[in-house]
Amino acid sequence: MRVVIPIYITMVSIDELKKISSQVRRDIIRMVAGAKSGHPGGSMSSADFLTALYFGGVMKHDPATWTRSGKGQDVFILSAGHLSPVYYSLLARAGYFPVSELATFRKFGSRLQGHPSTEKHLPGVFQPSGSLGQGLSAAAGVALGKRLDNDGRLTYVLMGDGESEEGQIWEAAMFCSHHKIDNLIAITDWNRQQIDGNVDSVAGLGDLEGKWKSFGWEVITCDGHDFEKILAAFAEAGSLTGKGKPVMILMHSDMGHGVDFMAGTNEWHGKAPSAELAEKALSQLEETLGDF
Repeated sequence: MRVVIPIYITMVSIDELKKISSQVRRDIIRMVAGAKSGHPGGSMSSADFLTALYFGGVMKHDPATWTRSGKGQDVFILSAGHLSPVYYSLLARAGYFPVSELATFRKFGSRLQGHPSTEKHLPGVFQPSGSLGQGLSAAAGVALGKRLDNDGRLTYVLMGDGESEEGQIWEAAMFCSHHKIDNLIAITDWNRQQIDGNVDSVAGLGDLEGKWKSFGWEVITCDGHDFEKILAAFAEAGSLTGKGKPVMILMHSDMGHGVDFMAGTNEWHGKAPSAELAEKALSQLEETLGDF
């Protein structure tokens, strides 16, 4: 039997990470504006730390040898499935499928559906998502499976702070702690906005750091737009794996980050900009890798 050894994507410089994240934000704006629907706000707030995850030498992944089994590679699950624009952009820019395919976002018959799907076998997508609150449960299962299989690789999952009002998140949190799933690194995009307004005004997460600690997790807080701090947080999280506890990174972020009229408001949680506003947004984002 031929054994294929993954050639993992290696770390690029912080300057390169900034260029990639700028292009990713351009992709997000152009995809959502082109489809006239989608969720730009949270996609923009999570672009920096997901760029670091995929291109900063953090996650061990290789598009050339990817399979949905995830065997021998790190696995990423997007729990907040409405953030598909940032997910698709990163997968395309990393080489999982042609960048030109981003132009099909939310189009009839496209593999790039509004929420990630495995129906059409889109490379890079391990788990369909969209019903909020379920991703951590799926990630727990993947991580536990890797441990039972002596795989040695990690599982990552991204959740939203509004999503963290879902009870299933906390059931999964208890499960992970109880079963000492210590090959799991969860991330929360803590932008404090959700579709109905400010998170604190809707249900109120209170002391989110304290909550995760009380559920038996290692917790790291980080500025989600500072690449040096992001890489340090991922390095610390990696050092804490294998020690009996799951790890949570709380990424302080700004919804709509990178575009002045989108930043810090829930207005653009799930609304596409007009052609005019899309051009205004793009004028604030440098084209660094070439538009699709």
